[in-house]
Amino acid sequence: DRILECDDEQRIVGIKNLTYNEHFFQGHFPGHAVMHGVLQMEALAQVAGILLNRMFGGEGKISYFAAIDNARFRRPVVPGDQLRLEVDIIKAQPRLSKVHAKAFVEDTLVSEADLMFSSAG
Repeated sequence: DRILECDDEQRIVGIKNLTYNEHFFQGHFPGHAVMHGVLQMEALAQVAGILLNRMFGGEGKISYFAAIDNARFRRPVVPGDQLRLEVDIIKAQPRLSKVHAKAFVEDTLVSEADLMFSSAG
């Protein structure tokens, strides 16, 4: 929903506000709505993509997932949560980059992974 900070070189932080009206909550799981883990990874990847595009002047370019390693899902994310998405660069090159990404609700780590991207454009 919003980028809170970005240094254009190493780190970016964004937020996603989750409401019950999000379409993915409707069927996952009936009577116990949670945000899919894959959507948490996608939210982290989108924030990472903003940082990578800013680093490499990538307007009009797309960063594609190349790998997801060491993914951990530590607690369910539910309607009403605000997801804070923090991404730190591990290795950044124009064609292949790797980041460490973490998602928090308040001060609780809810998911994390190492994400790799290849760029095209």
